[in-house]
Amino acid sequence: MTSSSPSDRSAGRLLVVGAHSADFVWRAAGAVATFVKAGGEAKVVALTYGERGESGVLWQEEGQTEENVKRIRHQEAEKASQHLGASFEAFDLGDYPLVNDHSDIERLADLMREFAPTVVLTHPDKDPFNPDHPVAYEMVQKARLMTSGAGVESGFKTAPPSEFLVFEPHQPELCGFVPSVFVDITAVFEQKKAAMAEMKAQVYLQSYYAERAEHRGNHARKVTGNKEIRQAEAFMRLVPNVVDSL
Repeated sequence: MTSSSPSDRSAGRLLVVGAHSADFVWRAAGAVATFVKAGGEAKVVALTYGERGESGVLWQEEGQTEENVKRIRHQEAEKASQHLGASFEAFDLGDYPLVNDHSDIERLADLMREFAPTVVLTHPDKDPFNPDHPVAYEMVQKARLMTSGAGVESGFKTAPPSEFLVFEPHQPELCGFVPSVFVDITAVFEQKKAAMAEMKAQVYLQSYYAERAEHRGNHARKVTGNKEIRQAEAFMRLVPNVVDSL
């Protein structure tokens, strides 16, 4: 996904920011595992745990509390990220609705300055069925610009501009998502399945995203002619990539 060759991945850092603690698993686990396998470093940030709107199974337990749901969701996401070789951090900002607060954008920008990612992944800017996903996009987009000083020298610490992509939403055709990058995740698909299996609060999504990986694998085969590709993940690039030649 970068303009450098795969052998340069060891110098790369991938940052994935999800609105909820399981978002990275469904939509980018394969890309994370592939990035790490090639020698890069990956960090996953969850702005919320999805404790209110994405933990229905957990709330079926008698006497359940919000703090316990958060604890379980943190453990699930941490175990899932370990399957992929990534670190996990939760902001715990509260979901449904996630609120776009200036101090939280500053916090995210500080993390970006410190981590200095070469690639950033997050949600698309539209989602008619989820109020938190577009807010997450807006926060990441603003933090990323602040991190790079909006392209100029600034009075605060900056980091080089990163590549910026969004991962595939649940219903892409309703979110303005048009794939421009496919990542072959065939070699790490078992890692993705292991990560998805940790997210027991949303078991119903495991088969859905396993099937989606097969669909995107089919599309990637047609694009490349490479019959060895079995599973893939789709992304949409938001800023051009720069290469030495075509």
